[in-house]
Amino acid sequence: MAELPRSSKYRATPDAPLTDDERNRLTERLNEAYERGDVVADDYHRLLDVLFGATTLGQVVPVVEAVPGVATHDVPAIVEAGVGRPGELTEARSPSGALVAKLLGAGLVAGILALVLVLVVIMFL
Repeated sequence: MAELPRSSKYRATPDAPLTDDERNRLTERLNEAYERGDVVADDYHRLLDVLFGATTLGQVVPVVEAVPGVATHDVPAIVEAGVGRPGELTEARSPSGALVAKLLGAGLVAGILALVLVLVVIMFL
């Protein structure tokens, strides 16, 4: 795995104490990576030793680099709702009744204003 960025808490504050909650989260991530086959048995045991022997965030960097990252955002609903593949166009949706009514209303108002304008011009000629 690539080296952690400087902004990572493990690099930015390497001397900060490793909490039990953080150790448990990393243990779960390491176990999941091992179960998926992302970490081989020898590395798994070595990383467990590193993880349980560590007292600071900087000491667990090898473990963090060995496991896949955690998503820090949600997928937007519009992306989840898509049924096509990225880059494919979908068929156009038909306009809603409200939109059609608004367009017809705007057209009617514009037509009445045009008629009034024509009548005003004719009266002053």
